[in-house]
Amino acid sequence: MSDILFTPAKIGPVELRNRTIRSAAFEGMGRDNNPTPMLRDYHWSVAEGGVGMTTLAYAGICRSALSFDTQLWLRPEIVTSLREITDGIHARGAKASIQIGHCGNMTHIRTAGGIPVAPNTGFNLYSPTICRGLRPDELTTLAREFGEAVNTARDAGFDCVEVHAGHGYLISQFLSPFTNHRRDAFGGSLDNRMRFMDMCLDEVMKAAGSDMGVIVKTNMRDGFKGGLDIDDCLTVARRIESHGVHAMVLSGGFVSKAPMYVMRGEMPIFTMTHYMKQLWLKYGVRMAGRFMIKPEHFEPLYFLEDARRFRAELSMPLIYVGGVIDRRGADKVMDEGFEFVQMGRALLNEPDFVNRMKADTSHRCGCDHVNYCIARMYSKEMACHKHLDEKLPDAVMREIEKIKRRNI
Repeated sequence: MSDILFTPAKIGPVELRNRTIRSAAFEGMGRDNNPTPMLRDYHWSVAEGGVGMTTLAYAGICRSALSFDTQLWLRPEIVTSLREITDGIHARGAKASIQIGHCGNMTHIRTAGGIPVAPNTGFNLYSPTICRGLRPDELTTLAREFGEAVNTARDAGFDCVEVHAGHGYLISQFLSPFTNHRRDAFGGSLDNRMRFMDMCLDEVMKAAGSDMGVIVKTNMRDGFKGGLDIDDCLTVARRIESHGVHAMVLSGGFVSKAPMYVMRGEMPIFTMTHYMKQLWLKYGVRMAGRFMIKPEHFEPLYFLEDARRFRAELSMPLIYVGGVIDRRGADKVMDEGFEFVQMGRALLNEPDFVNRMKADTSHRCGCDHVNYCIARMYSKEMACHKHLDEKLPDAVMREIEKIKRRNI
């Protein structure tokens, strides 16, 4: 086995004890956009489990950035609660990161505090909601709020921030020709569509100074015809590198168009709707969900082939994410020149997965990739079906078993 995985490495000014990072997989463990003891305890368990750094997922930079009330709204009022989380992570030997972003059109008036915003005025079927196009002066304000979020993260004890510029969130909506139909300086050519991202990263790097690590998550493909493909995404990645950010997470997919391209596998539709409270949404998704959320084949290291192209063309530190389920896969990523590896579902299934890999080089995580955790996440906290105290309904268990058989 490679000995690189368990050696220290730096992301900008921040040194991690090893090359493993808990990815910014949304936990759904906030309440009223505030941290909770559940969120605290989960990240403490991952830190105790040996990870080099754990990432609190999706924190909105402002009210309009929120798509669920279980997300964090990164603001001064929650600094003390976040500081408790980061102090505990540090006490367990790991570093702490927080993902910052804006959801754009993937929200509702009640959650966002107003009509959802986007590159263009229109209708987002996925939410579903009407959204309005942002004015240039509003873009300047939002970019500044990205920088302010970095300062708040510092106050809360975080070592790094991860800027979400992928998966069809607001920065990604500006980048993609699928969602950006503007006719001003922020639309049209790819160079223009990168302009809002440039503004945000300028503010983030200014705020980060010399003591905060800056990571950017970006797509290698949007994952559907009419979105960004790999060549355009390479151009975006080179632009991100030019800003001097300290590391880049290579991902892919678009939540409102190709959600399973991000995570791979099949979405358990019945399970997802079982937890929904609104009857119109529950039965609407049961009827149309299989057409809107198409399965994508899961295999270990499913992003590696595309990620190799980015490794060949970029000199900055790169973080691999996507289908790392055992030590062999993590070592393969290291041997191919990636500096860090991120994991999500493996660390939900086994918060001590990193320590297990270190102790037993043949260890493979127990996740069976039926995506129950993701289906549940839209209405409740993310949780593995193998570790629940509650008894699941028979219909949910039957769906899980069917997906397991199809995965074989």
